[in-house]
Parts: sequence; C-alpha cells; structure tokens
Amino acid sequence: MATTTAKKTAKPAAGPQIRRTQLFIDNHWVDPIDGGSFETYNPANGHPIASVAAAGAKDVDRAVRAARRALESGPWSTMDAADRGRLMARLADLVEQNADELAALESLNCGKTIADSKGDVEGVCNTLRYYAGWADKVEGRTIPVRGNIFCYTLRQPVGVVGQIIPWNFPMLMLAWKWGPALACGNTIVMKPAEQTPLTALRMAELAQEAGLPAGVINILNGMGETTGAAIVNHPDVDKIAFTGHVDTAKIIQKAAADTLKRTTFELGGKSPNVVFADADLDAAVAGAFHAIYFHGGQCCTAGSRLFVESSIREEFVERLAEKAKGRLIGDPLDPKTEQGPQVSQEQLDKILHYVQLGEKEGARLITGGERVGTDGFFVQPTIFDNVRDEMAIARDEIFGPVVSVLPFEGVDEVIDRANRTNYGLAAAIWTRNLDKAHLFAKKVKAGTVWVNCYHVVDSNTPFGGFKMSGQGRENGEAALEHYTELKTVTIKLG
Repeated sequence: MATTTAKKTAKPAAGPQIRRTQLFIDNHWVDPIDGGSFETYNPANGHPIASVAAAGAKDVDRAVRAARRALESGPWSTMDAADRGRLMARLADLVEQNADELAALESLNCGKTIADSKGDVEGVCNTLRYYAGWADKVEGRTIPVRGNIFCYTLRQPVGVVGQIIPWNFPMLMLAWKWGPALACGNTIVMKPAEQTPLTALRMAELAQEAGLPAGVINILNGMGETTGAAIVNHPDVDKIAFTGHVDTAKIIQKAAADTLKRTTFELGGKSPNVVFADADLDAAVAGAFHAIYFHGGQCCTAGSRLFVESSIREEFVERLAEKAKGRLIGDPLDPKTEQGPQVSQEQLDKILHYVQLGEKEGARLITGGERVGTDGFFVQPTIFDNVRDEMAIARDEIFGPVVSVLPFEGVDEVIDRANRTNYGLAAAIWTRNLDKAHLFAKKVKAGTVWVNCYHVVDSNTPFGGFKMSGQGRENGEAALEHYTELKTVTIKLG
C-alpha cells in the first residue's frame, strides 16, 4: 500500500477582482453576436468564478476584419519599428506594475501556486522586453548576384495570426505568442483556453492602456471546436500558432491545409530524465522532484520518465518518496502552498485513471496515487517504481504529478530507451561525466536538453520539439522566422 500525503494549507485567501468577461475586438469590449457564454471555474474548490462571453463564427469574422484593417491601413501599418518596440516595452512596464493582481488572477483561474504565478509574470515581462528590443532589428540582406543587378531581401509580417494557447501557463504562453508577432508587425486574433480566459482578458486591458492601436490585439473566449475552429478555418487568417495536445494539432493542420495557412505547434512530451550513479545525488533528487511536480506535473516538459541507474535506484526512489510525502498541497493563493489543484475534474479523473492502470499493469506504487480531500481537484504526488517501457504510464502523457521510475545499466541502453517515444520536447541528464553529457545531448531526440538542471527556459532560447512534440520554435531569434515573410527584390541597374 502506498503512503499518503497530507493536505492542507490554511483556508482559501481572498481572490482578485474580475474586471472583464466580454470579448475584446478592435479595442472595444463587446458582447458576442449570438449571446453565447460559459462558466470559468476555480479548480481549488470547483466553484464557478464568472460567466464569460463565448465567441461564435460571426465574432471571429469581425475580429479578423479588425486585425486586417490594423495590418493594412491603421497606424500600426505605418508605425516605425522602434515605436512598436516602445509600445511593447510600455506593456511590459504595465504588467510589472500590476504583477500582484495578475499573479493572483492566474492562481485563481488555473490553480498555479502564487509563487509560481509570480514567476510567470516575471517571465511575461522578460519576454515582452526581449522582443521589444527585436522590433527594429528584423532585417533583410543584400545579396551579390551576377550582372549589373542590385538584389536585397525584406522581412515583412506574415499578416493576421491566429493564436491558440493552453490552460497550464496562460499568461506566459500569451507572451510567447504576442512577443514575436508584435515585434514583426503582425496583428493578432487570440483564443485563450476555455478553462483559463481571465488573465488574457486582463492583458488585453493593459495592451489597450499601453497604447496599442485598435485591431492589433483581439481576444476571443470560447471553445476549441467552435471559436478555435472558426479561427483556423477563416480564409483571412494567415498563420496559426497553437500550444496544446497533439490530437488537436492534427485537426488544425488538416483544416489549415484548405487555405495553406502557416502553422507552428508546441505540443506534448514524455520527457526522459536520466540519473547516472556518478551524479550529485542531492542535486539530482531535488532536480527530479522539480522536474515532475512543478505546477502539479501540468507542464509539457515534465520529467515523467525517470531513468535511474540500477546501482542507485533503490536509494534514489526512497529519497524522492520522502520529499513527495512532505509536499504541502492546498489553496494556490496561500504563499505556504507548494502544490495547487489540477486544472479540472477532467484532468483529475485522467490522472487517477492512469494510477489505476499503472497498478493493473504491475508497476509498484511507492507513494501517492489518491485524490486529496473532496473539494477542488487535488491529487497526491505519485511515484511508480519497477516500471517497464511498454507500460501505459511510461508511454502516455499523463499531465499530472505522476512519475515512472525505470532502471537502466548503461549510457547506450538509456539513450536508445529514451528515444523510444513519439514525443521529443525535452530531456535531461544528471552526471559528473562530460563525455556522457555531450553524447546524450547529441543523441537524444529532443528540442531542449538539460545537463544537471531541469525546467530552465528563457525568453531568448529557442523552444520546441522533435517528432510529435511540435513544429517550429518559440522564443529567441528562432521565433521571428515564423512571423515574417521573406521577400526578394531584384533591380537591374544602369
């Protein structure tokens, strides 16, 4: 029988004020044409927070038309690049000034601990400032060609971009999408996740206050199969950027083919986290704990496949379990809380289903595996030992605080097993041996590789995946490629 983890921190703290629940189109707060709405919930207690407007196809159309006007005939279309950068920097300043409110709103709506939400707000500021600096540095080149010819290239906006973001990092994913799009002069029609629309609406208010012209940013709350589909199918949307589940990305890619939209995807993962016997075990245990339990495991890069060299596996699992048993679970707005709720009943049910499946397939449940309390969507940090590669808990993305421990004997074996997955978003290795570290980094099929660390992501480093973990890259200079069209200009001289 697995040991249990105790709940809970103090009674729930007071939540932030809900300012906006309408649609944001062309710098106006408007009701949906068809009058649709839906409830958004507090995952810490399962109660509704607010009724939020739901955009239909007609609302998508008016948002796209507003974005097209802003792109082609509004002040955004003629604004100096440096001035675009100044507006983005002003937005970052406003986010910083309202950091406490934004963090509390994030924690209320998605269940992230207040400490983690504050970290996300800092990441939003960093991302907006980073891309504000790029706004006047998106450059073409001159190209030497034969004959009396002058040839150069221009980098110009892709156009109206549809952006669909997930519920696990609502503010940060918003900034990752807004940053490069705005720096390159595009206009935006964004759908936040239906579970977590509130911070996107507050960010739209701040964008308006910062002075971004009408139509540059439009926020449409709604469901994926209605609002999201209407954005993807709209003939006047030039690009789709999506972060979410691979099955949804497949639907988007098929739909986008009808209008040959550009697409970029940041999808899921089943990331291998590899610990060798020569590692600093204190650091590796702490790193493995952070890798899987950060934000309750609701992270695409979560280190959910924990490969531990056989000679240290027993000690390592014991030490990891002790840390898991002491995890303080509770109200995400309480500063003492270390792990908040999962985002929804659906996610909680999915996690508990995989716990049952792991036990049925013969894995050993070391700790956790149960719901905490009856209010909200809390689940214990969970560790399975004696996991085999073919088990469902080792193959499927659970998206919760569940880690599978898999023993291994040598470097070639673990690289081969680490790559036996359809995913390839991230991977990590813990070792004092540089040869092992470099070999692993070269051979593992993942978009990000960490050595003796985990979850280190910065706004200036490219982020994305191999295989079914996505297409394209976000962050850094790499993201600019996906938000510009390259034009060649050739002039005969003399």
